[in-house]
Amino acid sequence: MGRALATLLGLGLLATPASAHQFTTRFDAPVPLGLLYVGAGATVFLSAVLIARLGSTPSHHRVVGTVPRRLVDALRLISRAGFFLAFLAVLIHGLVGPRAPGQNVATLFTWSIWLKGVALLAVIAGSPWRVFSPWRTVYDGLCRLEGTEIRWRRYPERLGRWPAFLGFVLLVGVVENLTRIPRLPEVTAVVVAAYGLVMLLGAFVFGREWFERADAMEAFYGFLGTVAPLSVHETDGNRVSIVVRYPWQGCTAPVESRTAVAFVVAMVYTVTFDGFAQSPIYREIYFGAQETLGVGGTVSILLYGLGLAAFVGGFVAAATVVDRLLSEGRTRAETTTSRRVDSDGGAAVATPLVLAPTLLPIAAGYEFAHNFSYVLTYAGRLPTVVGGAAVDPLWWLSLPAFWGSQVLLIVGGHVIAVVTADAVVRRLAPTDRWAMVAHAPLLVSMIGYTVLSLWVVSLPVAA
Repeated sequence: MGRALATLLGLGLLATPASAHQFTTRFDAPVPLGLLYVGAGATVFLSAVLIARLGSTPSHHRVVGTVPRRLVDALRLISRAGFFLAFLAVLIHGLVGPRAPGQNVATLFTWSIWLKGVALLAVIAGSPWRVFSPWRTVYDGLCRLEGTEIRWRRYPERLGRWPAFLGFVLLVGVVENLTRIPRLPEVTAVVVAAYGLVMLLGAFVFGREWFERADAMEAFYGFLGTVAPLSVHETDGNRVSIVVRYPWQGCTAPVESRTAVAFVVAMVYTVTFDGFAQSPIYREIYFGAQETLGVGGTVSILLYGLGLAAFVGGFVAAATVVDRLLSEGRTRAETTTSRRVDSDGGAAVATPLVLAPTLLPIAAGYEFAHNFSYVLTYAGRLPTVVGGAAVDPLWWLSLPAFWGSQVLLIVGGHVIAVVTADAVVRRLAPTDRWAMVAHAPLLVSMIGYTVLSLWVVSLPVAA
């Protein structure tokens, strides 16, 4: 606990009121209020229509093509090697390269192409992190040299995903959103090296399970990947199938622990806070809290933590109400039919664990809306590191079209979340009527998250 406190205090020294995306782009202009109202109205209208008309949730997988397995294996090998070289470039160029953030691989690659770009890939085609992960690459190589998995003891079950949750809060919630570190190449390289070292040391003690439970990036990209409409399935020894599915199909299975519930809610909250932290309203709150409490930059960490606690508490409250309504529905159904109602085994799983994945489409929709222009813009600036000219991959995208895409992505994520929640609640409820009743508290929370996201993209960006 003392080390964690010292870390937070140290990061507080680097804290600023808004530094999530360290460079400005032509897409930083806020969404007009008219589009905000249209998006909010569409959210409420589509929610009501879906709840009233959904009788069952469509579920379908379709194979759209196959590719040779050797080609897929080659692409994985090239991707793994390429990402590992990029990882080395971050470490080396961050320490010995230019101090200007716009000219250094560490700052240009780590926070945009790596952290956010891989997230966008996960939303589209599932998490690629097990292939990209540089610490997995090093660990797997050492295991091959040893001829067996390197592990000292089993991972303690009581830890669950707490290491990954704390890593996500510190790395994405605090370091990326609230400090000047994304503008400091040398410090960025140190942060990446330190994180990688922790991942490797943990793997030497607990084996590959450490990556699954403790790597914040693996958990983050893995959860986003559950929404992906594309996936790759191995069919036989020589061919691999490319499969298309509805984006809600991967979000109907419960998460494994309450820590995973907190992680999912933190994903929804953190990307929202990321956008809000760039607004003049946040600056007013930030400086007002500083003056009131008489503290320095650590107040930004306090504000982030309070907001996270409020989001988690709000979701748990909604899940508790849903659980009570489902219990009441089962009790009444049992009384009416004089027999126990079979709810497909859902009653055996804690309700928050079942409902948490229904928020993932909202997180994915806003993640894509908030970051796709940021990722592509800075990908276009990477050639400047080797003396080339910057390119604009989004030269064709007008500002009104960008605004429209943001609203569509956010509202689309909400629609998918509503369909997902409908599928989950119908499986738990004894009748369709009780499914609609029990869905209501969760729907209110979802509408609140979505309208909040729309409001955030309508806020001007503080200079």
